[in-house]
Amino acid sequence: MIKKFLFSTFIALCSITALNAQTTKETNKLEDPDNLASQYFSQVMGVAVDATSNIKLYKFVYDWIGTPYRFGGNTKKGIDCSAFTKAIYEKVFNTTLLRNSRDIFSMVDPLSKDDLKEGDLVFFKIKSSRITHIGIYLGDRRFAHASSSRGVVISNLDEPYYARHFYRGGRILESARKELIEE
Repeated sequence: MIKKFLFSTFIALCSITALNAQTTKETNKLEDPDNLASQYFSQVMGVAVDATSNIKLYKFVYDWIGTPYRFGGNTKKGIDCSAFTKAIYEKVFNTTLLRNSRDIFSMVDPLSKDDLKEGDLVFFKIKSSRITHIGIYLGDRRFAHASSSRGVVISNLDEPYYARHFYRGGRILESARKELIEE
């Protein structure tokens, strides 16, 4: 009888301790600044929370949203697509890219849409047989870019316009990173 009572008490204490630990873990998760930032950027940019692992990338993009497009520009007064992508890679990934989208494509390992990961590049052939536009993949088919008509925005690869002109995705080759560092 005493053994049953002690065993029941032990089970009850373990259950209470486990419940308390779970509540504490959930509270800590909600109070974690990186988790809060992930949740915020997930909602603002339309990307799943589990796809927002690089908070620095999302903050950089968020800070530039709405910047007007200007061919050849590279400031908040006006920027073009390749300068925007180049700025992201310099500030977020500490990697220097070449200046235009065609040259940047020479630095990547080409990928299909289905193989893209956060931080990969997306290339487009718009009204040309050559690459004319570039953006950075955020996850959930969304990418950030400097649109010639809307400035810095987040768009969806499945929008008919971008789906029609999508050429390839790409991930920066390690050899390209090393070459740039050595120069």
